[in-house]
Amino acid sequence: MIGVCLPFVTRSIRALSPDRSLFVIVKAFAAGIILGTGFMHVLPDSFEMLSSNCLKENPWHKFPFTGFVAMLSAIITLAIDSMATSIYSNKHKAGVIKPESNQQVQNGHINGGDQEMGTVNNGYFHSHHHGSLSKDGTKLLRYRVIAMVLELGIIVHSIVIGISLGASNNTCTIKGLVAALCFHQMFEGMGLGGCILQAEYKMLKKAAMAFFFSVTTPFGIALGIALSKTYQENSPRALITVGLLNASSAGLLIYMALVDLLASDFMGDKLQGSIKLQIKAFIAVLLGAGGMSLMAKWA
Repeated sequence: MIGVCLPFVTRSIRALSPDRSLFVIVKAFAAGIILGTGFMHVLPDSFEMLSSNCLKENPWHKFPFTGFVAMLSAIITLAIDSMATSIYSNKHKAGVIKPESNQQVQNGHINGGDQEMGTVNNGYFHSHHHGSLSKDGTKLLRYRVIAMVLELGIIVHSIVIGISLGASNNTCTIKGLVAALCFHQMFEGMGLGGCILQAEYKMLKKAAMAFFFSVTTPFGIALGIALSKTYQENSPRALITVGLLNASSAGLLIYMALVDLLASDFMGDKLQGSIKLQIKAFIAVLLGAGGMSLMAKWA
């Protein structure tokens, strides 16, 4: 809960506002945490479960299901990402507001200028002549889609790890899981909170997204405890179900970290305008991913 709320709490601190360099560095660190979680925790767990000796030789030992499901998950996430962006863009292109005064528009230009000016509708900037979103409007739409898809991926992963924690009877396993859970949930929350902040949602939607992120892990733990009497960690059904869910979570988390968080920021205007800031952000990513890699020793 602390992680996802931190960007909202620190919003009044000017150094941590979305247009500042420190915000970009902290977000890069959080993206490194998410990337490390996908590669170093979720994916290896799935490999281990789906290659267990408790499963039948055919088909589980004959085909790399973990890699296949992770790949499919990344492709499906790309499709959702792309389609959601298109739907949002088309929806808001149709809502272009015409200028109030006809004298302002002459031959498709405003005030006789050579460039088309935008009109504002619900916080989005549009090109009047073509009805297309401006650069700022497109960027805001991307932030909103990224925030929603990232929340979906983190929620699925949080429920799975919560069930594993709640159903586990091994004290050593629980200690490692709790340590890893606290560490990456906080920074995953910071990454998600940063995306929600950049998406400029209304306060009610921000609160709802933060709430759902906060309750999914406790819900997963409660579900795991409730199922602990019937749930056997090494039963074929449990290994297959959790293994496939982990593989799909890994594909989604890796895609989101690399494409929507890191590539989006590193190829953006702010980081492209400063090599020094890029190096700082790279170091932040390595520290985040390295921290999660180190945690893999215990959980």
